[in-house]
Amino acid sequence: MSQDLRTVMRHFATGVCVVSTFSDRSGTRQHDAVTVNSLTSVSLDPALISLCFRLDSRFLKDLRESRVWGVSILCGESEAEARAFARDAESRRVALDETPHSLGEQTGVVLLEAAGWMECTFRDELVIGDHVMVIGEVVRLGSRDSRGPLIFLQGGFHTLELETA
Repeated sequence: MSQDLRTVMRHFATGVCVVSTFSDRSGTRQHDAVTVNSLTSVSLDPALISLCFRLDSRFLKDLRESRVWGVSILCGESEAEARAFARDAESRRVALDETPHSLGEQTGVVLLEAAGWMECTFRDELVIGDHVMVIGEVVRLGSRDSRGPLIFLQGGFHTLELETA
């Protein structure tokens, strides 16, 4: 059944974002970021979003400990970043060193130069099947103009060109 679901869901376009958090190990803060396409707006008042991670995700473990994360919503020109942060943890660390970013004022998480960004604090979580849905409260956000979003559809990245009026 899971393969059938994967086949069907390939026809559902999603946005692409990079989610970041950190861990404090041995007195040193280590940032991590990972590409996801499970971002969902849950509530406008209060401002809540959700993300889903596999139960065995190391990133999820760090997010649960820090209780904060950043979301950088990627624009069409950001496919290289999406690919870089979809790799193993060591490759993602290298990508963080090479990718322009800033630290969020409210949470200290990494925010990429992206079409939109949010800083979130942990609100709740729900274990569902082989994933955990994490719900966060948006404590700071912003956006900038972009030509169009990066989307994920049928197993690949695509750019959606927006018409200008």
